[in-house]
Amino acid sequence: MRFKSQRVAYYYFVVALLLYGLQVVFGLLSAAKYLGPDPLLHLLPFDKTKEIHTNILIVWVLTGFMGAAYYVVPEESRTEIYSEKLAYGQLIAWTLMGLTTVTGYVFGWTAGNKLLEQPLPMKVVIVLVMLAFLFNIGMTIRKAGRWTTTEAVLVAGLVLSALLYLPALIDFENYTVGIFYRWWTVHLWVEGVWELIQGGLLAFLLIRLSGADREVMEKWLYVIVGLTFIAGILGTAHHYYWIGVPHYWAMFGGTFSALEPLSFFGMAVYAYSALRRSGLSHPNRLALHWTIGSAVYSALGAGILGLAHTWPAVNKWTHGTLITAMHGHMAFFGAYVMIVLAMITYAMPALTGRDEEQSSAVGMWAFWLQVAGMFGMTMAFATAGIVQTYLEHILGIGYLDTQHKLSVHFVMLMGTGSLFAVGVLLFLVDFFFLAVKPRVHGDSRAGSGAAWTPSSAAQASK
Repeated sequence: MRFKSQRVAYYYFVVALLLYGLQVVFGLLSAAKYLGPDPLLHLLPFDKTKEIHTNILIVWVLTGFMGAAYYVVPEESRTEIYSEKLAYGQLIAWTLMGLTTVTGYVFGWTAGNKLLEQPLPMKVVIVLVMLAFLFNIGMTIRKAGRWTTTEAVLVAGLVLSALLYLPALIDFENYTVGIFYRWWTVHLWVEGVWELIQGGLLAFLLIRLSGADREVMEKWLYVIVGLTFIAGILGTAHHYYWIGVPHYWAMFGGTFSALEPLSFFGMAVYAYSALRRSGLSHPNRLALHWTIGSAVYSALGAGILGLAHTWPAVNKWTHGTLITAMHGHMAFFGAYVMIVLAMITYAMPALTGRDEEQSSAVGMWAFWLQVAGMFGMTMAFATAGIVQTYLEHILGIGYLDTQHKLSVHFVMLMGTGSLFAVGVLLFLVDFFFLAVKPRVHGDSRAGSGAAWTPSSAAQASK
């Protein structure tokens, strides 16, 4: 850790990981309800557990992004954070907002569209916190008087994420109009500007973990940004097929959604090309695993599985089925969960004092159990979704009868989901109990943030 103020990131990671664990609990609870009996039916019915599960996902990933930014920006700009007090105050307000919102969901205090059900007062808090965060980051860069392409792409993704939240503040009386503009936030986040954040963090990690030349990595970054804007933004149209909009949206959606996998494949290729030369020889092997895993899993989940059911001719059958859950789980895990966990494991030696060469066996088990568990969950959702599509849309069997026939797939889902949950638990144990307490000052011995060889360190500092 080169700069004392980077310690702020540790506390953001703490909140993010606690919320991650809570999200997994509500995910398992939601899946268990398909099997029954459900003793929590009247306290926490499925609609509430799923609502909490999906909304916590958004909140904790954003928390991880902010923590990552507070670690990366000082490193890239070579200066301390503009205001540590503002960063801590922002985290307190953000955490209180999250806890209040989740508690409100239990008691039915919701408003707005799916995935954006926060009541208006909480949405105002979100806007204020994001403004404070962007001000702090912006003033840090201004104080330094310099920024790198990696940093610029990361910050651009964060700024656009804040701007694209604004449509969520508007309550539309017309359901179709409301759904139309919901995707201006949800899709343009997860299949648009969040890819910029992933790309910026991936470039930061690869430069330091592989010893790759910064100029080469940042040229790749321009390619990914271009693909994201061309395909990701216009690909929003694949959400408009069946909500009552003109039919030409199917043409736009089918065309540009087919291009969306290119940006994720680009990330996978440039991660592979960077790490091939280093031979996975960086001492922080756990961070390497999470980094390359993010590139590969996002290409599979967001790229291949997304393409598999976004063609209009296919989507008319799979829309509203568990095929969507198949794509969504692996895509979100690969693209955003894994990149946040990669940043945490990379920064952990600097923030906690752990030796970079101390590849915790618990940490490795956490990685492989989560990867295997998520793959199994994806397969369970895929088989259930295919059967559901055939029974409901081809044979015309009723919804409840179909759900009964899908129960075997939910047994598989619970088994693989439990495996995944054990992996998450081990990650939390590794972070909170096996690493030492957070550092107060920088230390050049472990996790300095510099690249791992003299030559790559020089390249990273250019």
